[in-house]
Amino acid sequence: MTGATDSETRVAATAPLWRAAQAFRLVTMVYAVGQQIASVSSYRHPALSWVLIAALVVWSVSSALWLSRWSLSDTERRAVVIGDLVVVVGLMAATRLVADYSWYHGHQTLPTTLWVANAVMSAAIEWGALGGVLSGLLISVVSIVVREQWELDLWSDATAPVLVSVGLAIGLAAGTARRAQGQLEQAMRLRAATAERERLAREVHDGVLQVLSYIKRRGDEIGGDTADLARRAGEQEVALRVLISEQGRRESAGGLGTHEDLRSLLSAFAAPSVFVSAPGEPVSLGGWTAREIAAAVGAALSNTALHAGAETKAYVLLEDMGDAVVVSVRDDGPGIPAGRLRAAAAEGRMGVVQSIIGRIEALGGTAELLDTTDGTEWEFRIPLDREERR
Repeated sequence: MTGATDSETRVAATAPLWRAAQAFRLVTMVYAVGQQIASVSSYRHPALSWVLIAALVVWSVSSALWLSRWSLSDTERRAVVIGDLVVVVGLMAATRLVADYSWYHGHQTLPTTLWVANAVMSAAIEWGALGGVLSGLLISVVSIVVREQWELDLWSDATAPVLVSVGLAIGLAAGTARRAQGQLEQAMRLRAATAERERLAREVHDGVLQVLSYIKRRGDEIGGDTADLARRAGEQEVALRVLISEQGRRESAGGLGTHEDLRSLLSAFAAPSVFVSAPGEPVSLGGWTAREIAAAVGAALSNTALHAGAETKAYVLLEDMGDAVVVSVRDDGPGIPAGRLRAAAAEGRMGVVQSIIGRIEALGGTAELLDTTDGTEWEFRIPLDREERR
């Protein structure tokens, strides 16, 4: 179901409703035939009434078979539903051909109210509550016109309330079923994407990342021209870790309301030289918020990898304060010279300002550089509202 089209999703979601509707159609067909047997003696053209009832039976059986087919396309299904409405209206209007005014004014039309409800149910399943209500109103108006009951006494004739209520109830049920099916398929996609991301992260961590880390360490130890190779290996190691953390994220980015566990995003940065500490419980945030925090952390770790020594260790600490999350990124490198960030910004080098400070401030938080002499430590504090924690 993870690769299902919108049409397949609609069919799968409403399949139980379609099956139940066809069973109801066949039951009401039997009732309509029984009502014909009871009323035929009151018609002025009984032979014609039997022809019309035969047409009702043929249409009931054929439409039930069509609407029960899984291979029916959306266009074909809608054609059957529209045909249902046309047949119902035609049979109701034909009541005047077989009965006198004195009979049809005070009785049901030739196809009973119970049977004509099938067209309303089909429209409601196909087009939702609005389609169901409109079709119910249409058939109610036809009933009023055919029977000339302009007074429309709802206490003695419940045709209109019944049909409109059926259309509304079935339409709401169909809409709920489609939303539930969509949420189920989204959850299945997210689960598959998460499993694939974790598998890929394990394989890459045990292979490529270990090799890149080794090249960086040995290159720094050898020095000379090899130091440039070590620097580039460090850049690719950080880039690959960020790529792993983003793997499968597009699946979860279906909307701003999607939530992610910040622990998982930060844990993707873990390496022999990067240590990540997080709470034991999930830290669930809005998808965009979580991704922006992770990107800021990735930028801070990238600076550590590019500008600190080969033996530098980095530490990431995630704290859940309830109304805020605090992320600390610290390393034991040489630190940042005083005024260096301001000078870089003045020179037009906006890397730290945009990739770290800008991201956190865009979330309504603060990014503070706590220590620049004995290593570098960033503290990101992001306040959270109720929607973010829901």
